[in-house]
Amino acid sequence: MILTYDAVDADGKKTHDSIEAADSREAVEQLRRRGLYVTQLHESVRQHPKGSSSSRGSKPCRLPLKTLVQFTRQMAMLLRSGSGLVPAISAIRRQLQKATHRAVLEDVVAELEDGAPLTDALRRHPRSFDAVYCAIVAAGEASGSLVEMFERLSHIVQKRRALRKKILGAMAYPVLLIVMCVHILLVMLLFVLPRFNIMFVELHVDTPTSTRLLLSIGAALQAHWMALLSGAVGAGVALGFGLSRPAGRQWLADAQLYVPALGPLRSRLIQGQVFRTLGMLLDSGVGLLDSLDLVRRSTGNRRFQAMFEHLEKNVSSGRRMSSAFEQSGLVDASIAQAIHTGEESGQLGGAITFCADTLDETNEELITAVTRLIEPIILIGMGVVVGGVAISLFLPLFDMTSAMR
Repeated sequence: MILTYDAVDADGKKTHDSIEAADSREAVEQLRRRGLYVTQLHESVRQHPKGSSSSRGSKPCRLPLKTLVQFTRQMAMLLRSGSGLVPAISAIRRQLQKATHRAVLEDVVAELEDGAPLTDALRRHPRSFDAVYCAIVAAGEASGSLVEMFERLSHIVQKRRALRKKILGAMAYPVLLIVMCVHILLVMLLFVLPRFNIMFVELHVDTPTSTRLLLSIGAALQAHWMALLSGAVGAGVALGFGLSRPAGRQWLADAQLYVPALGPLRSRLIQGQVFRTLGMLLDSGVGLLDSLDLVRRSTGNRRFQAMFEHLEKNVSSGRRMSSAFEQSGLVDASIAQAIHTGEESGQLGGAITFCADTLDETNEELITAVTRLIEPIILIGMGVVVGGVAISLFLPLFDMTSAMR
């Protein structure tokens, strides 16, 4: 049942909020564990008046990862200071710049004011608060440790954002080099080559095969640039539309593991993410089978989904997780052994979190190493391409100069 209460903390600060409990006695006990002294407690009847914000279907919106980090960290801070759920979320909502982001939190506040648990209010927005996020919040509500759960969530969400920023930062320079290379080639093919072609025709210069090929490419680009540009834009739009569909996202998630050199890195990044999530769920008091199911649904890669399905079967039949990890071929033997040790000592959540920390450290080093390897490869490729174009242009000039002597 949902109970609305008025309470004061040890400093005399008043709080008005709602709580889910079996009866009033359990609610008072939960609040007492939080350091709150109840002054008024009554059952809340959840209603959805016509035209209210809670009854209207809110437009699907996804909070960016940066905003989610801000929301989670501030919730932990405000709840730690003794603020109620509704005042805390309302304060965070007022800080957001975009109306669509504010609308998400407005709907959450409306649900809470109608007596809904925080978990149910967050589940209305699965694009912003995924199943794992909601499960940890539900564990915090059930155990009366919502502050600690938001602190743990802020840590895991911040880790996810930091890793994404590191990957994007590492790829910025290689992408810039590729863009520069393409720009240089287009300038040479569209503007420099035509001038040389006019000179070669007027002087009746016999051009080599490589030069004729470049001249043909330049002429084709000049004659059909509109069609080529339209085709490139159309292909980009089609690719974006395809990746926005579930089947397209599934294909991309599966294909990432098969990219040469980058596939193993992507596999380790997924391992770091799923192990951190699994360790946090277990430390939060979520059951092992429920945790495995939530982690399986949190990853889009089918190889990892199959591995967690196998893990669920192993655990259901009384076997150990570590053996399934080792048989999967996706997890290193050292990681599987560390998980086995955690199973033996009864510290499975801590062992899995330790594995996630180790993977994160290794992944950061791998990202740096891969970036340092990609940069010289791109530079060498640029040198070969631009140098080949330059040589193809100047060879006829050298032949012409030799013939004039």
